Amino acid sequence: MSLLRNYEMRLKNEIYKIILNILFCVSFSGFVVAAQQNYFHDEEYFRSGKKLTLHKTGTFENTDSELISSKAGSWHISNDTLYLSTKVDVQSSESLENKFLITYHSKNKLTLTSEYGRFSYHDYQSAFKQPGFPFASILRGILGMFFLFGVAYLLSRNRKGINWSLVIKGSILQLLLAIFILKVPFVSGVFDWLAKAFTKVIDFSHDGAIFLFGSAGAMPPMLENFAFWILPTVVFVSALSSLLYYFGILQFVVKKMAWVMRRFLGISGSESVAAAANVFVGQTEAPLLVKPYLDRMTSSEMLCLMVGGMATIAGGVLGAVVGILGQGDPVMELFYAKHLLTASIMSAPAAIVFAKILFPESEKINSDLDVSKDKIGVNALEAITSGTTDGLKLAVNVGAMLLVFTSLIALLNYFVFKIGDWTSLNTLIESGGIYDRLSFESISGYFLSPLAWILGVEWQDAMYFGQLLGEKTIINEFIAYPHLGDIQDELSNKTIIMATYVLCGFANIVSIGIQVGGIGILIPNKKSMLARLGWLALAGGTLACMSTSVLAGMLY
Repeated sequence: MSLLRNYEMRLKNEIYKIILNILFCVSFSGFVVAAQQNYFHDEEYFRSGKKLTLHKTGTFENTDSELISSKAGSWHISNDTLYLSTKVDVQSSESLENKFLITYHSKNKLTLTSEYGRFSYHDYQSAFKQPGFPFASILRGILGMFFLFGVAYLLSRNRKGINWSLVIKGSILQLLLAIFILKVPFVSGVFDWLAKAFTKVIDFSHDGAIFLFGSAGAMPPMLENFAFWILPTVVFVSALSSLLYYFGILQFVVKKMAWVMRRFLGISGSESVAAAANVFVGQTEAPLLVKPYLDRMTSSEMLCLMVGGMATIAGGVLGAVVGILGQGDPVMELFYAKHLLTASIMSAPAAIVFAKILFPESEKINSDLDVSKDKIGVNALEAITSGTTDGLKLAVNVGAMLLVFTSLIALLNYFVFKIGDWTSLNTLIESGGIYDRLSFESISGYFLSPLAWILGVEWQDAMYFGQLLGEKTIINEFIAYPHLGDIQDELSNKTIIMATYVLCGFANIVSIGIQVGGIGILIPNKKSMLARLGWLALAGGTLACMSTSVLAGMLY
């Protein structure tokens, strides 16, 4: 009987604890709501350089003509709706009232919707780059890097054999590259110049597109789209890369970068050359520079080669991405060109670090640092021709993939939307203020948002970041980057930068087949090894891209 009474008392105590916890949560949530309501007053919000200021006095100032044409007036809130009132004219007492549903509101972000569209604003810190090294961002970045190292450690084929000295050195090299390129004025200035040169090259490709598709020196509006404006960049940059390869300029730069990585990290010569080459060329072209060594590569070296291909993008693709994100704005194209170039360079040591955690080297390595001297053609003209043909194949491949995968996503979203209707999930999701229905994008966003937060993304942007990461990994970067371009106004400056870095790589499921087929042609006897390492290479490439994103986020 006493045992039963003791059990009853313990049960009551547990029920009391549960009730107290519920009351605490309700009180805390009420406190948060109240705090947010107070914070909403006297705050400046920014959107694409335009400003909306809400004063405690009930007045507002506005420079965003897309929201409303008036520059000043009064405001009030009722039933989660923001009302902006302005006088019709100075002499009249009549006022015109505009109402906007507050679909999302946090300390850093305010999203308003009306019949005319959706308007997302950010506070000053989220909207603009902050000087120095923000302490909170550094702590979040450290957490993100430890998480990535932990995941790689769990997936490792030989945990006891991990060379932690190489891991630390590689991470330091990656961080130093980020600091020097983004924070040191002289080095940053050099990369600004490189970014300008790269965007100028893209402009030259536009001249060719206008000549081919335009009339009277201008591109017709109906043709100024992805197929006739972005894809020609892929062809032109590919031809230019072939010309640089023919004259030995590309090999010279690759060899110098490879020498630095071999000396600093102590890896084999072939690994160094392949990692450096992946910065400039694609995942099936880089192995050609180490073709004499492919047949003798160890499993660890082969994985390093594959991860390097997954963690970077080719020069032609880089040019296309700049065009997609820049959307014809020279300032934005320069901004993205610099960060994409930085991401490509940072990805080289990142790929080595995670490849060596996933599959540590246990055999003797060859430190020879020779780059293949094979020519692309007998002369410069043949090199240009070969590069143009390869670029055309790549452009057609990119266009075809976009056509197919965009259509497949639309088909998938149709059925998923129906499921959302039957289960009332669409209504629930719409009430969240980020997505309006159940879809591939919303599923990716919800599932990967905790991972995004761990990497250092602000919580209000975590779902969008998770969506982009899911699209890039499951499909490819050419689906994710256009979506990043579409939702730039929804994201803070820091999140835009982090997303640019995390998407900068070929780490997706399709790339496994591309690598097994492309590299397998060069070494048919090792095709089974490539197939076995495929998923591990995908994991390594994804982790490497995430690490460059985390380190870039630490500096903003």
